[in-house]
Amino acid sequence: MEPVQIVLTKGGRGAFYLREGEEPIGEMVFHIADGNMTVYHTEVSPEFEGKGLAGQLLNAMVEYARQHQLKVVPLCPYVHAQFKRHPERYEDVWSKEEAE
Repeated sequence: MEPVQIVLTKGGRGAFYLREGEEPIGEMVFHIADGNMTVYHTEVSPEFEGKGLAGQLLNAMVEYARQHQLKVVPLCPYVHAQFKRHPERYEDVWSKEEAE
């Protein structure tokens, strides 16, 4: 499996991707604007579910947010659930006002 890759357009839209060879097996879609990274959607191919891939995407996204001093608006149900379940891990990047 390839490491997590990021694709970002000039307009601030982008995604983190996981691939197995040429096959996309996971993605996390986001938009960056005004110091916020709004995460909309996380998806892993059904045959790869249960292997921690969504967590890898989450870790890559949080690392990117920290490196670029961004606050994360977790509109994606998976990301929001993880932020609520482990607030101590994500307190520094979590924009709670925007997500509620």
